[in-house]
Amino acid sequence: MSADRTLMAVIRTSLSLIGFGFTIYQFFRYLRETAGGPQLLRIEAPRNFGMALVMLGVVMLSLGIWRHVAFMLELRAGRKAFVGQGFIPGEDKFPVSITLITATLLLALGLIAIVGMAMRAGPFH
Repeated sequence: MSADRTLMAVIRTSLSLIGFGFTIYQFFRYLRETAGGPQLLRIEAPRNFGMALVMLGVVMLSLGIWRHVAFMLELRAGRKAFVGQGFIPGEDKFPVSITLITATLLLALGLIAIVGMAMRAGPFH
């Protein structure tokens, strides 16, 4: 359960970074497209800053997922050793982590957002 809580903390932080980066990108894109939008900003500046935040969120989430999976594999190996020595019963299984599934889906959305921002296309453009 502590591994899931740690992954949830990574999800919250990554979601904030991804959401904030995408919002900055969309806000300045909308502002530029409306009449009288600021012409002082370089066209790429908000996109680059937004993409940097989204990429930071995606990298952080990737590392969090990697660490979670590595920790869970260590736990399973330790459990297998305890079962082999007869310290614990062997019929209990680790359940599928819904937190890990959520993190993986958020990672996919973050990658889609990066591609959409970079190519100025996609479902979120």
